[in-house]
Amino acid sequence: MANPEEKPHFREDEHIVENKNLSIAEALIPVIALVGMLAYNVFVFGDDALSGSNQFILLLGGAVAAIVGFFNKVSYQQMIDEVAENVRSTTGALLILLMVGALSGTWLVSGIIPAMIYYGLQILNPTIFLAACVIICSIISVATGSSWTTSATVGIALVGIGDALGIPLGMTAGAVLSGAYFGDKMSPLSDTTNLAPAMAGGDLFSHIRYMALTTTPTIIITLVFFIIMGFTIDTSGVADTGSILTNISNTFNISGWLFLVPIAVIVLIVKKAPPLMALLIGTLLGGVFALIFQPDIVAQIGGSSQLTFETAYKGILNAITVDTNIATEDPALNDLFSSGGMSGMLGTIWLIVCAMVFGGIMDGIGALERITESLLKMAKTTFGLFASTVGSCLALNVTASDQYLAIVVPGKMFSKAYKDRGLAPENLSRSLEDSGTVTSVLVPWNTCGAYHSGVLGVSVAEYGIFAVFNWLSPIMTLLFAAFKIKIKQLTTSISE
Repeated sequence: MANPEEKPHFREDEHIVENKNLSIAEALIPVIALVGMLAYNVFVFGDDALSGSNQFILLLGGAVAAIVGFFNKVSYQQMIDEVAENVRSTTGALLILLMVGALSGTWLVSGIIPAMIYYGLQILNPTIFLAACVIICSIISVATGSSWTTSATVGIALVGIGDALGIPLGMTAGAVLSGAYFGDKMSPLSDTTNLAPAMAGGDLFSHIRYMALTTTPTIIITLVFFIIMGFTIDTSGVADTGSILTNISNTFNISGWLFLVPIAVIVLIVKKAPPLMALLIGTLLGGVFALIFQPDIVAQIGGSSQLTFETAYKGILNAITVDTNIATEDPALNDLFSSGGMSGMLGTIWLIVCAMVFGGIMDGIGALERITESLLKMAKTTFGLFASTVGSCLALNVTASDQYLAIVVPGKMFSKAYKDRGLAPENLSRSLEDSGTVTSVLVPWNTCGAYHSGVLGVSVAEYGIFAVFNWLSPIMTLLFAAFKIKIKQLTTSISE
């Protein structure tokens, strides 16, 4: 992964293969086949489609592309070479994903993530309940990097509290998901936040900083909306989070000093330290703070009731590398206080590698060049390019029913087009997240829409209009493009 201080660049051997013999109809065959297979696969497996079957479907899509390539006299070696180049280009992102898993493990065991949740829950107030839901879910989702975990734990509790206060379920669920996807989108721990710059050819922290330009006004508008809504509806009762707070404090030693670790990582990010260095330091500091603040938990994870050098070593390494589960008296908190460590990231890495196989073969046979060429004929302007990207992401969320593919496929198809227009990769990665990541929850048959609807017990139709952050994000990125606000060039800094 390139140092964030360096200007964006592309290696000379990074290119999209041209194949003049390939027609647009032939180029679309693998895409249509892939979308069809994925749609059926999600229908059969539901949420479990991400556990491996979607990955294999991507390989089957690659096989269809290879057959099209053979009919157009493309050699097997050329296709394999492009696959190898694709996989090699994601090396930095894959290493970051592993380190993200390690960091989430030590931040859980040290009590950093529980402390964020503990203090976040205390800002609840019936009058500003909806806005508080957005803030709490934002904090937790940034800390965990997962909208799914946020929704399935604190989200369920907040929907229950909102119902007790007489607030419509769809309204509370919309606030929960707005906050959950803000964190999912902006957290360096999120797999989609790592995936988008990997597909665009950019850098993780540069992507996050640039994404903040559109995300900040979007979340502010969202908060204003829910504050106004909070003052226009009648509430009754009290938001009781006492049992949750008690369970957290009984399990962890909660202290404000724990925030020194995330502050240190934020400082490193601001100082433009290399992502792997910032994450490694955050992981190691998390391990040290775990020994200081949560020695009993470390000993337990290390397989002993007493903290010794051996159990401390084993406990920290287990938190970094494998599944870690910390039991409380609250079942919902038990789900929240779990981490997969580095091993928990292997599913996403598996998905990326399989996606790179499909993308590499599509590139090798010249299909991506042909599809991109056709799309760009409709994108005569910079705004047209952004609009085409957003439209492609939305279409894949609807047709492929998977947010990862809504990032991977457009990312691969449009990366060269952005470069040819002199646009930095951050423009593409931001557009992918603003339209691919956050809108997935608005599609009932998408894995994200089905999951959140089932977990919260609220239909997409009920919460869709209130998930303000989610549907406003693609609109915001198009507004920035239309008025040429903060469009970063390849050779210049962010320009007006």
